[in-house]
Amino acid sequence: MKVSFFIARRYLFSKKSTNVINIISGISVLGVAVATMALVVTLSVFNGFSDLVGNLFTNFDPQLKITPAKGKTAPADDPILTKIRNLPQIEVATESVEDQALAVYNGRQAMVIVKGVDDNFSEQVHDIDSLLYPYGSELELHVADMHYAILGIRLAEALGTGLRYEGPLQIYAPRREGQLDMTDPEDGFIQDDLYSPGTVFSVKQSKYDAGYILTSISFARRIFDQQGMLSSLELRLKPGSDFEGVKKEIKQIAGDKYLVQDRYEQQDETFRIMKIEKLIAYIFLTFILVVACFNIIGSLSMLIIDKREDVVTLRNLGASDRQITHIFLFEGRLISAIGAVLGIVLGLLLCWLQQQFGIISLGRSEGSFIVDAYPVSVHSMDIVIIFVTVLLVGFLSVWYPVRYFSKRLLY
Repeated sequence: MKVSFFIARRYLFSKKSTNVINIISGISVLGVAVATMALVVTLSVFNGFSDLVGNLFTNFDPQLKITPAKGKTAPADDPILTKIRNLPQIEVATESVEDQALAVYNGRQAMVIVKGVDDNFSEQVHDIDSLLYPYGSELELHVADMHYAILGIRLAEALGTGLRYEGPLQIYAPRREGQLDMTDPEDGFIQDDLYSPGTVFSVKQSKYDAGYILTSISFARRIFDQQGMLSSLELRLKPGSDFEGVKKEIKQIAGDKYLVQDRYEQQDETFRIMKIEKLIAYIFLTFILVVACFNIIGSLSMLIIDKREDVVTLRNLGASDRQITHIFLFEGRLISAIGAVLGIVLGLLLCWLQQQFGIISLGRSEGSFIVDAYPVSVHSMDIVIIFVTVLLVGFLSVWYPVRYFSKRLLY
């Protein structure tokens, strides 16, 4: 095996009797390198977008969110939830009630999600002031019996409320109990009013900015007829806490009655779509890599023809047919390995340049997007997977052709 590898290495770098073989070998290495580089760059860009979205979610979603496994609500005084609240690692625990409702203002209406939260919600969301506009505003949910509505910025545009609106914002929610009087359809709804605190929020996520209203939990419980209930318990851990350890402990306490989700699990649908897109890109580029490996087959077939005399000499020296075949298999593997290493190095270099200088921008006008240039994040596991993929594809692509040509042309 060592002899076969040594001869294969000499064949790869030595000058052939026909220069075109060297050229084709170089093209083979270059083709594999370009396909590998494309894999590194493309998967890193997907990672960049995933990390970017993850950073945005951290601005609004709680570190841990506990929701009922069945139904929409659970008793706020459930002993299980009380035990979780009292864990020493919990810094802030916020009760929340949210459900769908109809918002009406000056003849305009929109289906919204009214999210009622405790007064300590500003402690729950890290750097809440950065989400409120005008910047530096304080979160006000109610004053005495007057309840405020903090709208998402796109929802405020859709309803035409502006930053500060005059008069009440009417909220309609269907009654949970009783029969609907068909002669008076409005009787089937609970109606209440919310007022403007002079601020809106902007999370830069359509899900929240275009469909959410923040208000006090007492208002949400009243309009949704959920007194003493909650939709979720949102937790913030103390700095330095073992996140995974605390999450595991809370799951053990919650059992099958409650779901315990971190930020990524709360946005599982979004991240699942991004993972599927990344997988499709990986499969598509792997097919391109397979096509690039056909150059290796051409290079090896010409090398086999060129080295016929050498093969006769090796056979006379006692080399077996298996050892001779392994020479050309190692040749193909060396081309794949060199192309993989070269492609990974070039890919990492391009990723570094994009991170440092933002060479490829998302648009011509600055400020049109959250970031001006394509985000890039290199994950070590992706590099390992790419390297293994290139070696595996290279080996499989040359295994049968080498054996076939060896038998037809050498024996």
